[in-house]
Amino acid sequence: MNWLRRRFDPQSRLGLRLTVAVAALTLIGVPFTVLLVFVKTSFGPLTRIDEGAAHNLHAYAYTNPAFAQFMRLVSDVFQPWTWRIAVGAAVAWLVWRRAYHLALWAGTTITVGGLLGLALKIVVARARPHLPDPVAIAPGASFPSGHTVNATLGAGILLLLVLPLVRERGRVIAWTLAVLIPLLVGFSRIALGVHWFSDVVGGLVVGVAVVAATCAAFETWRREVGRRPAQPLREGVGPETKREVAPQGGRVGHRS
Repeated sequence: MNWLRRRFDPQSRLGLRLTVAVAALTLIGVPFTVLLVFVKTSFGPLTRIDEGAAHNLHAYAYTNPAFAQFMRLVSDVFQPWTWRIAVGAAVAWLVWRRAYHLALWAGTTITVGGLLGLALKIVVARARPHLPDPVAIAPGASFPSGHTVNATLGAGILLLLVLPLVRERGRVIAWTLAVLIPLLVGFSRIALGVHWFSDVVGGLVVGVAVVAATCAAFETWRREVGRRPAQPLREGVGPETKREVAPQGGRVGHRS
């Protein structure tokens, strides 16, 4: 028992690595696997939720052009390339400030998460909803929602980069936007009739799991190089960011 406790002690290197691995496996393995099984087996209750949401929201969008137009605007503004460009700009800025490890974390997270979402689409190969008089059309497979995956990844990355730079009220605003935008994006994809409800849930799970796993891995590195334990949900992925990228006096560009 003591041996097992030591191995899972977050203060030890091996323990922290095992904690990260278990957390990542739990986050993406358990809920996503259950959801995937339900999707592949056309689980009755989930199918009814999917079809009910798709048909009801499509009917509302079809009879309310202003609502449909707003949903298109949300979907277009927060499309995957918006997040890739935004995170890419953040990475470029971090490299310019010589915060290389933060830049690597952000770039790796958006890339790995995007590729994982694409791979899952190919493997699952789920058909999109086929609705009469569609208000929007999208190509490719349906599960998980690529818009939702990338919105969750992008919002999560930018949130964890911004948290060290803002005060308490700013943190509340940042968290509110990081939660609401991916949810709104996912809702827009269902309302436009191009994704099932479970596609959006799957996208949220994948995005959150990837960000959480890479954030935990980054925290492992921080502790291994002797930095104090952080509280990522409050301080972001790099609490030293403010000092490193916007130092008060002295030379810009302390390495992260």
